[in-house]
Amino acid sequence: MKRLFIIITVLAASIAASAQKSDLSCTFSGLEKSARIVVSEPHGGRLIPVDTLTPDKKGRISLSRYAYTPQFLGLSLLPSTNGPVLHVILLPKETVTLEVDFMPSINHFNITSVKGSDNMTLYKGYTNLLTELVQNQQTNLIDSRIEDLLDANPGVLMSAFLVTYFEQSFEQHVGLYKKIRDALIGQYPNEDFVKHLDSRLKSVILPGTEAPDIELPDPEGKLRKLSDLRGKVVLIDFWASWCRPCRAENPNVVRIYNMYHERGFEVFSVSLDKDRSAWLKAIADDHLTWPNHVSDLRGWSSAGGKLYGISSIPSTVLVGPDGKILARNLRGQQLEQKLKEIFNK
Repeated sequence: MKRLFIIITVLAASIAASAQKSDLSCTFSGLEKSARIVVSEPHGGRLIPVDTLTPDKKGRISLSRYAYTPQFLGLSLLPSTNGPVLHVILLPKETVTLEVDFMPSINHFNITSVKGSDNMTLYKGYTNLLTELVQNQQTNLIDSRIEDLLDANPGVLMSAFLVTYFEQSFEQHVGLYKKIRDALIGQYPNEDFVKHLDSRLKSVILPGTEAPDIELPDPEGKLRKLSDLRGKVVLIDFWASWCRPCRAENPNVVRIYNMYHERGFEVFSVSLDKDRSAWLKAIADDHLTWPNHVSDLRGWSSAGGKLYGISSIPSTVLVGPDGKILARNLRGQQLEQKLKEIFNK
């Protein structure tokens, strides 16, 4: 028994010795004197508190981690339960120094200084642009500015976390997800955020691949197949009568259909409706005059939607005459420009 204890002790010491130490020093300004910093770590998809730190007189906290892989931490405030979270990535052997301004007026942590970390330098850019746009009442620009920031930094691990800001509009940001996944998966194949991006991308069919066939009933019950339109340029349009953004986009689809239909352009509309009457009324009200309207009236369980990994609508897939996907989620002027390129060749 004593021999076994010695072996276990030696093994534990060996493992600890091979782990790499990382250090974080973070100085906060704007905190109340009673404030405490809660340190959380991810478990089961949630941030779980593991420690509580008391800032010194200068507002500084320090912590160390021994690990073989990048560590993800969340720093939040006590006693606040709805305060902001400062997200931190520590790479093995890093010594990272942060200066952070707590801005209670907008419930936000703004990083003002970073030393020792490319990940946290990117996160500083993220917090700074949020501060700027909120204070200048330009919140309508947040999505595009975050997209530009991440597009310029695909090889920084923090990008794999920050891109999940677009999780609810994944269909519109497939290209950005792919760019970040491709830049990181070689170096970080086992990191949770990178694996998440890879999993999300494997659930959708990307440009350059064969468009899977869709065979669903039209309003009269006749089965219509996407493959019957082979030789045409086809826009698969996933929509629903209850989807306001879809209905707002329909006039653009009608306009572009009328512009290019005679030159070989078709629309194959897949409705995620459940109510047949509402579906038919929307087709009539929005003057969707093309014949290829299909739906199994199963809502989000639509066979067509599941086949293409649709998680939000409106969502489009542009298919070339050879049956291969040309692009996803082109609408309005972007779609018109793409068709102009295709038909003017």
